[in-house]
Order: sequence, then structure tokens, then C-alpha cells
Amino acid sequence: MYDAIYIEGKGKPAATYVFEHFYNDAMSAASSKGMPVVRVVPETIVSECTVMADIEASINAVFDNVVGALTKPLTADEKSPKRREPENPPRLVFKGSLEEVNRFFYQRGWTDGLPIIPPTEEAVAEMLTGTDFPADHLVEKLEPRMGKATVERIAINAVMAGCLPTYMPLLIAGTQALMANPVCGMMAASTGSFSPFWLINGPAGKDANFRSTYGATSPGDIANASFGRAMGLITKNIRGIRKQIEDMGVLGNPGKYSWVAAENEENSPWEPLHVERGFKKEDSTVTLMFPQTFQQMMPFGTDDKGLLATVIGSVIPARMGSFAVLLTPTNAQSLASRGWTKKAVKDYIVKNTIVPADYYSRLGIKASGPFDRGNLNETGGNSQIFRPGPRDPDPVQVFVFGGFGSWMGLIQGGGTPITKKAELPKNWAQLVKKYKNIVPNYVRY
Repeated sequence: MYDAIYIEGKGKPAATYVFEHFYNDAMSAASSKGMPVVRVVPETIVSECTVMADIEASINAVFDNVVGALTKPLTADEKSPKRREPENPPRLVFKGSLEEVNRFFYQRGWTDGLPIIPPTEEAVAEMLTGTDFPADHLVEKLEPRMGKATVERIAINAVMAGCLPTYMPLLIAGTQALMANPVCGMMAASTGSFSPFWLINGPAGKDANFRSTYGATSPGDIANASFGRAMGLITKNIRGIRKQIEDMGVLGNPGKYSWVAAENEENSPWEPLHVERGFKKEDSTVTLMFPQTFQQMMPFGTDDKGLLATVIGSVIPARMGSFAVLLTPTNAQSLASRGWTKKAVKDYIVKNTIVPADYYSRLGIKASGPFDRGNLNETGGNSQIFRPGPRDPDPVQVFVFGGFGSWMGLIQGGGTPITKKAELPKNWAQLVKKYKNIVPNYVRY
């Protein structure tokens, strides 16, 4: 759609083929670029199809419609489209019981399907104590619909998600991360169901009780759960990425609810991720990447050979995007005690993870087409899966979190990780003292 709008902007008529189930997505994209009535021609073939006979049959069936879209005179609405959204929406949108508020918000598509905390004036004001930025400060304009992520709008979604004010600096940094990576908009709206994975580093994560040890990405911790949920609501309500309108993930991804961990810096033998990426140890940061898949496995062995063999033997050969190894402190200490630095681990994975020469032929397919990192054009037949390049100079990451144990994980897909620094407010010590003890206290049997 963006290409068609660019052509129209040059004074040339354009008509775009659109898969019939992507019509709403196409019109949303056109609207975000100021051309809500650009002409599209629905067709019946999915965008990732590789069967030329099916593609040609579908396009031939609607070719006359393309001619019509390019030659039919413009309607009055097309010549002067009307604004569909109010310029100054009312500040108070609803009054009612908790059940009525939730139903009202859900029916307007403002929730993630779970009950929300009503964002009252009082609740939002309390959330704003977590930052020194004024409420109307514009943090970012978020693609694809260029929604204005003001501090107050971030706070509203944070209240809805159940956040505490101590999360606000990290939420603001997370919002900045959404715009720092040029492929973030594509990841959120893709058919591929990419899910944001958030990693918290630095003292703010510990102050705000983000979990870094056992079950770091499991439910049960208000910080991890509500932070990821708030970023999901920001994605829907400010970025304007809604399911089956802009978000066209075919299978969906449960990680979109909340996939958040703090790095276990205290028990890692290596420098923390944010220090590795150029920040000071005393800085607090948020790192974002967009994997599609998550594998968790017991390694072949708990020494360096067993751990690294598990990684290079488990990578999806036709993978796309970035890749991260999730190590427990036990695994990281095992590698470090045998002389492995984090850089050496990453270099070893890049060099030794290969697609066997006969891999695709054994599957009965040619090693070309969509397998951009799995083709077999290299000398010797075998192909390296991880290839550093200008857009992806560091294609393998190593994250240390979780409890003490031998299990390890791999996450794959998405763009290069982005790290942003959180700006803590002047009243940080008082905020931490106020909210520090909001933690689960389980009954002991």
C-alpha cells in the first residue's frame, strides 16, 4: 500500500492487488498515510504463495477490475474524503460499574481480552508520579498509524494493565524502543505472529521487583506480567495494531500477552546485556526483540561441549531474523568456568551452525526461494545459517536469566534487538519505598 500511495503522490494513478482477507489492513495502511480511499483490488491468493499457477489464475481472474480501478472517474468521497475520527475526543468516556466499564472497553476493542483496571483520573495521576515528564510530553509517534504516545496515554494503558508507578520509566523506554527499530511496525502487523520479548537490565528492574530467577517468564509476578501487558495495550491503542485489521498474524502467539524477564545479573559470570551494549552498569534499560518461536530443551550435556552442541543442533535451518540463546546461571557458569566469554560463545554459534549440503534435497525441495539464510551457494556445499551483515551485524545474542538448572532455551525470528535507557524520576527512592513490598506472600504448607 505504501508503494501505491507513493506513486499516487507523484500524480500517477495506482491500484493495488490485496489478498481478500487483508482488505481492512490495506485500508488502515492507506488511512495512516493520508489516503483512506486509495483503490485496491481484492484477490484470492495468499501473499506468501509460491505456486505460480495459482498466482496467475488468481490475478487473471481480477485483471479487468484493475483496469476499472485505474480508469473509473473518482467519486465525490474519493476527491474529498471526510475525517472518520473526532479531533478532540471527550476526556471522560464512560461511567458505570467495574463490570460495565470492562464490557464497554472490550466492545470497543481497547482491551486484550482480559479484565482491565479502569483508568480513572485518580489512578492515572498516581501512575504519573512514576516519571518527571509532563503528562502531555510526546514520547514517540508510533507506526504504523503514527499514534501519539504521550506520557499520559502511556500511563492510561499502564493503569489498565495493572502496573505500578515504578514501572513508568521502563514503559517509556519500552515505547521508545518500539520506534527505534525500523522493522518493529512490520513485526507487529505481519502474518508471522512475531511476539515482543522484553529484557530488563539495571537497578530499576530489581527495585521494581521484576523477576529474573526461577520462572522469570511465567505468570505470577505483577511487574513482568503487567509491563508486558501494558506494552501490548500501547501497541493496540496507541500504535493502532489490532487483530485481523493491522495485526494479520495467521497462527497468533501466546507470547503477545506478556513475555518479559529481567536478566539475572547477580548470578551471571559475564557482563550484563546492557553493559555489553554500551550502557553503564548503574543504568536501567529495556531491550526489545521480536521472536516468533521459543524452544526449551535439556542439553546433551552440562559441560561446554554439551551446551554448545545443543544450540547448533537445534536451530531451525530455514530460520529468519535474530536469534538468542537463553542460558540459566548454571549453564553460563559452566561455560565461563571453561574459559568461554560471551563473545566467544556467540562467535562459535555463528561459525558452526550450518545447513547440511543435502538438507533441502532430502526434503524434496530446491534450496532457493524463501530460504534466504539457508541456501547452499557456499563453497563446499554446507551453508552457515548465521551471517553477520549491515542490517544484522550481531545475529546471535546470549541472555542469562532464570533459576539454577540445566534447561536452556532458544528464541528465533524478528529484528535486531534494541536497547533503551530508562530515565528515573527524582522521587525514585520514595516510589521504591512505597511499592517495594507489593510482592506475593505464599502460604507455606
